Amino acid sequence: MKSQIQTDQAPNADAILSQAISANGLIFVSGQIAQKPSGEILNGTTEQKLAQIIQNISAILEAADSSLDNIVSATIYVTDMAIMPDVNRFYSTYFSKPLPARAAICVRELPLGTNIEISVIATK
Repeated sequence: MKSQIQTDQAPNADAILSQAISANGLIFVSGQIAQKPSGEILNGTTEQKLAQIIQNISAILEAADSSLDNIVSATIYVTDMAIMPDVNRFYSTYFSKPLPARAAICVRELPLGTNIEISVIATK
């Protein structure tokens, strides 16, 4: 059985996806960008963008009775691999060991012109 996770503490999901889905003890969080819950896109440093993305993910996980500590896998999408050293430097500060499994993928474009998107899988 699966159930939808929804919170107003993260950007609204549009009509074609859910913020997250919980199924069989796992939480699948849709890709999050540097967008405030109000819908405003954050234009700032990589560190600021990553902080907003992690804040969104954290809010969604909290709505699912989970937390950043329960993330088992993360997929990071960037439009330029040159920002990965900054992403790596700040990303690791949000997690304790053992760190989640992770993939980093360079893509041509991301939603709303952003340059970083992260999706995660977590346990309850």
